[in-house]
Amino acid sequence: MTSPEGQFEPLMHAAIAQARLAEADGDVPIGAVIERGGKIIAVARNRRIIDRDPTAHAEMIALRAAAQAVGDWRLTGCTLAVTLEPCCMCAGAAILARIDRLVYGAADPKAGAVTTLYQICSDDRLNHRVEVIPGVLADACGQLLTDFFRKQRAMGKK
Repeated sequence: MTSPEGQFEPLMHAAIAQARLAEADGDVPIGAVIERGGKIIAVARNRRIIDRDPTAHAEMIALRAAAQAVGDWRLTGCTLAVTLEPCCMCAGAAILARIDRLVYGAADPKAGAVTTLYQICSDDRLNHRVEVIPGVLADACGQLLTDFFRKQRAMGKK
């Protein structure tokens, strides 16, 4: 029997493919996709290096693309899948966009704002809450990051 998380593995594989593109661009390998009605409507990867933009996280770019695809800033009925647990900015943006569900791979012990350091998506004080499915293909997502930062350290980069 497939676990409930198993149904989100195809989305996470698509996000991992985006993460690999980010790495090829020299950026931290984080990818995101947004699905609505069984169809992927947005794909994105980290672009902070290329765009010279501290807000060019995969989730932010995917949310913008999905809003354009839907023709509305409200992304109800959508699932955001991302390879790394979102930070405060990205978790907040998911709430503001009215995303129904957030699926992520690896937990982020340094900046995770969904379940690790903060629980922004489930905060009762906010006007919207997002269903969270953590740990989908977590090992594969985490390995991408581990390998990337190992290479960065070997090259003398932070």
